[in-house]
Amino acid sequence: MTEVLARAVGVTRRYGDVTAIDDVSVDIPAGQVLGMLGPNGAGKSTMVNMFVGLRRPTEGLVELFGHDPRDVAARRRMGVTPQETSLPQTVRVGEAVDFVASHFPDPIRKDELLARFALTDLDRRQTGGLSGGQMRRLAVALAFVGKPDLVFLDEPTTGLDVEGRHTLWDGIREFNAEGGTVVLTSHYLDEVEQLAERVVIIDHGRVVADDSVDALRRLTGLQRVSVSVPEVPPLPGVEGVEHIGDRTHLVTHDPDQLVRDLVHSGVPFSGLEIHAGSLEDAFLALTAKIPAA
Repeated sequence: MTEVLARAVGVTRRYGDVTAIDDVSVDIPAGQVLGMLGPNGAGKSTMVNMFVGLRRPTEGLVELFGHDPRDVAARRRMGVTPQETSLPQTVRVGEAVDFVASHFPDPIRKDELLARFALTDLDRRQTGGLSGGQMRRLAVALAFVGKPDLVFLDEPTTGLDVEGRHTLWDGIREFNAEGGTVVLTSHYLDEVEQLAERVVIIDHGRVVADDSVDALRRLTGLQRVSVSVPEVPPLPGVEGVEHIGDRTHLVTHDPDQLVRDLVHSGVPFSGLEIHAGSLEDAFLALTAKIPAA
């Protein structure tokens, strides 16, 4: 059986009268990239903070490598990048890596880490002179210094350009290919779709879905009909409409009927394509936020 590295069992976390997490149970098995999704304020960061020992559950049990997440021995096997990080502005990139490495018995080689996250040329740069994207790459890289078995990345690519995002994606994939386990929260659904094999969706503090990306696509039964059309006529069965460039994407449960209705409307169209629904379609359906046509 696959080892479970971390687990939450019947976990609830309250802040005064506000329930941020409500009776959540999640297992994190070894070797998996798990994407954690949810609207703003859904409880994703609270969940991560309990797994890494920064918050304690009000009710229920959270374990990290079979121990309390505040246990130092357990934390040494874990890396984390929180949503927001800061470092003294005069500290150099290489010095920051060396400082974090000093807390671990067998840290990764600095040159290897810097190369993995495209930071080699910044080794001598003071962190105060880094761009926002460079600082974010460093923050993520520091989570991997101690050769962790499990890494929690909370919104790791926020503020990065396309090239920076792909650099981090490659680093995460390389770590996972070597047997590492990743829990990733993100507002970029394409990011989770690219990296994760399993997705947990949290809404109002509760798990509303926990399955593979493919299974979540199938769960909603949604598909996309993509066309080039001057205007979208009133069509029954359209769950959502998205305009990207000169293409219009119509989300529906019955693409065949939708195409028939489109033909009967008499509106000219071209470039008809039908695709399986995306993770975004599933997310919006499960959190009841599909936009009206």
